[in-house]
Amino acid sequence: MLKVLFSQRMLAFHALVLVIVPSFVWLGFWQLDRWEQRSASVDLQQGNLAADPVPVAELTGVGEDVDPADRWRTVEATGTWDTGHELLLRNRDGSGGVGFHVLTPLVTGEGPAVLVNRGWVERGETALDQPEVPPAPEGTVEVAGRIHYSETEENTGLSNRDGLPEGQIMMVDVDMIADGLPYPVYGGYVDLTGQEPVPDAAPEPVAVHETDSGMSLSYAVQWWVFTLVAIGGWVFLVRREISDAREAAAGPEAAGDTGDTGDTVRSENTEKTV
Repeated sequence: MLKVLFSQRMLAFHALVLVIVPSFVWLGFWQLDRWEQRSASVDLQQGNLAADPVPVAELTGVGEDVDPADRWRTVEATGTWDTGHELLLRNRDGSGGVGFHVLTPLVTGEGPAVLVNRGWVERGETALDQPEVPPAPEGTVEVAGRIHYSETEENTGLSNRDGLPEGQIMMVDVDMIADGLPYPVYGGYVDLTGQEPVPDAAPEPVAVHETDSGMSLSYAVQWWVFTLVAIGGWVFLVRREISDAREAAAGPEAAGDTGDTGDTVRSENTEKTV
């Protein structure tokens, strides 16, 4: 049997099983880890969205970015809109498809400004056209919104490139934007959810892109099922090879026994005839 199990064909199959079984097990645990991370993100988002509002200065400061653990928290601020330094974020989704987000600094009464995403507007006839943006209210306003950390190439895959129309950018790189403003700027930015007084016209509020745990848990189970299938296939093939070898070994012996009996019968018939 050892000769059968260690034949060249079986050795290749053993090697294949030794490769795919640990790989499938690892892939299962990898998907399980992704499910745990995504589940933690879901819990964080839901918990922060449900938390009570706090002043923006409690979650960020000038030259400081927002702690990822505080993302989605609702913050409040009071100040005046600086539309002279308003920017447009390109390639942002809204109810009408791809358009712009309107990023306007709100200069707070404490001195620093906070960058506020006032919402989505439609693009013009071409991507290079300047869209129509509802004006921000004049005078002092009270705003509330969901806070986010600064966008970077690492966490968005985007980059602020040269050659864009004036006043348009690709992502909210707070440090870069702050360098061009005449006042200090809080870290992070805010998706506007409400303001007082309420303007007659305003950009479309930014929808919450709710995170979910996805299918990672089911994928983990699938990889482990594949592992069991691979092991079961290996056991089946080994048993079949052993069974085939036994049948092959028993075949000549059976044939030999039949041949001896036939010779004996013929010999007896010959003697009777004589």
